[in-house]
Amino acid sequence: MESISGIRDTIKNCPEEQLETLLAAYADDARAGVQSLVAAGRRRVEAYRKELARTEEMWHYERMYPDREHIGGIDEVGRGPLAGPVVAACVILPKDCGLLYVNDSKQLSEKKREELYDRILEEAVSVGIGVVSHEVIDEINILQATFRAMREAIDMMEVKPDQLLVDAVHIPGIAIPQRGIIKGDARSISIAAASIVAKVTRDRMMVDMDERYPGYGFAGNKGYGSAEHIQALREKGPCEIHRRSFIHSFVEP
Repeated sequence: MESISGIRDTIKNCPEEQLETLLAAYADDARAGVQSLVAAGRRRVEAYRKELARTEEMWHYERMYPDREHIGGIDEVGRGPLAGPVVAACVILPKDCGLLYVNDSKQLSEKKREELYDRILEEAVSVGIGVVSHEVIDEINILQATFRAMREAIDMMEVKPDQLLVDAVHIPGIAIPQRGIIKGDARSISIAAASIVAKVTRDRMMVDMDERYPGYGFAGNKGYGSAEHIQALREKGPCEIHRRSFIHSFVEP
């Protein structure tokens, strides 16, 4: 008879799509420990079904354009920080893509974002990333810098989208048809994928900036105005990557 610890490992290592069949094999095992494992496994199956349904709903906007071959979702990260660049990403996912757990990057743990970032880059038809510096943000303002980052992201793509889905805004200066979707990063799988790519890209940049400009906590706060960051800004003054147009409330001109 298979040990309970062996059954635990078997269930733990079973892919979700095969789990229901596996659990049926242990349904008649009367041992309380086994039935506890089966019950926990069934909860995993139910969570998996819910994720399949949520992901299917996330494809709603992409499937509104059956005549378009390459639908790109685009999003940005970094409009609000006191330091560092604004980063945009554009992602085209294949229409048969089986990615699960893709969501607004703010709703995901750092570990999950990193895992999905790698999978998105592996599975995407095309990915483009645009980065606009703190200097340009100060020069042309954050909104225009965000639009520039989005245009750069599109320009960087090897395969260009023939339809864009954009989180909330309309990007000026591009000829590609686009649709703005309110809270698009939680409603469109392509926009959500772009938000993950942009977030991970910018977060990694700010971790590097923490080594170059220690004392501001960039690795943790990513340039946003945390209490630690604001205190350091007042005590040390701004460093090279601070946005001068954002920090006048905290430091003397």
